[in-house]
Order: sequence, then structure tokens, then C-alpha cells
Amino acid sequence: MNCLIVEDELPALELLADTIRQVPFLNLLGTARNASDAMSWLDLYNIDLMFLDVEMPGITGLEFLRSLTRPPLVILVSAYEQYALQGFELNVVDYLVKPVPFSRFLKAVRKAQSILKNLHTVGTLTPSETEYVFINANYSLVKVILSDIMYVEGLKDHVKIHLVSGKTVITRLLLKDVEEKLSSGKFMRVHRSYIIALDKLDTIQKTQVMIQGIEIPVSDGYRQQLQHYVTSRNF
Repeated sequence: MNCLIVEDELPALELLADTIRQVPFLNLLGTARNASDAMSWLDLYNIDLMFLDVEMPGITGLEFLRSLTRPPLVILVSAYEQYALQGFELNVVDYLVKPVPFSRFLKAVRKAQSILKNLHTVGTLTPSETEYVFINANYSLVKVILSDIMYVEGLKDHVKIHLVSGKTVITRLLLKDVEEKLSSGKFMRVHRSYIIALDKLDTIQKTQVMIQGIEIPVSDGYRQQLQHYVTSRNF
């Protein structure tokens, strides 16, 4: 896993770097002393795991994490325990309190390794191989049965999967990532922000469709393929 350390205190940074080098599956790609430098690393390189200090001058670690649209996996490292709740609310993998025992560090990075491995595994699944997919939601893998999906809604920095039960599964994937996992024979993109389950359609109008009483817009760019689908099933 490619790692980035974001830590303003040099002794703490060097200690964490030495610890990372003791773990074979971790690759320390770079270090940053502030949020601005860290952003440069994230923009230029594929960072899998970021070790992020909480208390830094200027922008704090928590403020920096909140500013990221698609953050890598994050382990917060702090001398203080009081930020742990805020950290877990931001879906961090773990929260380590300095000084960090090696056994505790190893537990945290193994958890990150497992999460990353599962994310890659999910990316290889296709509906032709199975009737369900696993979706990463809040760093847990949630099994979603394809026939339970009514529609998928793309929001600014996450996707909401609406199920027939009324429940939703929220993930930080992009809508196009979800679209790639869904069979084109059963699901269709009808708007830049919506994918629908074709077997859940109730009524179809020119600018919208209805699924269980919910109006879903149909944009010009996707209307023709929907019309082809409807025409092929007309009597």
C-alpha cells in the first residue's frame, strides 16, 4: 500500500516513517508537514493510506480531511484522545494515540490492508457472475442483492442506492463506478444523476419515470435509449 505521512513535528514524522518501513506491505511514498503539501501529494500520486496528524498549524488534520472529496484510507495519529469521535464520524480506518505501540500500529494497518483488498475484490465482481455485489459503505462491505435495487442516485461526493425495502446504502463511489458493476440488461442510466432498475418501472413519461411513486428525471441525452427499450416491449 502506498502511504503518505502528514505530520508537522519532525521527530514524530521520522518515528512514524521508521515504523512504516518495518511493515513489508507498506510503501512510504512521501511525507508532508502541512495540509498544502499533503494535497500536492494526493493530486500527483496514488495514495492508498494516509497517516494524518490531528493538531497541525493552520488547517488541522480534521479540517483537511473534511475538505477532501475522495480521501484515501486514513489513520489518524494524535497525542490526544478527544478527537477520536470526530475522526470516526469522518470514516477513518483507525485512531492511534501517541506514543503508538508497534502491536497497535500493526493492527491498524492490517485493518487498512483488509479494507483495500476487499475494495479491489469488489471491483472485479460483475453481475454476470453473481446476483449480488458488495458495496463499500462506511468502511464496511454491504451485500446488495441486485433485484432489491430500485434506483441509484448520484450526489456530489457519494452515491445513494435505494432499495425496495425503503432502506438506502450510501457509498463514496462515483455513479459511473456503480454503473460499471450493474448489468446493462437490467439497469439503465437515464440521467447524469440516476440509474434505474428497468424491472421496477411503473410509468414512463417524456421527461420522467415513476418507480413506486417516486419521480425520477430523464434527461435528453439518455431519452433515446430508454425509448428503444420501451418500444421493444410495446404491444
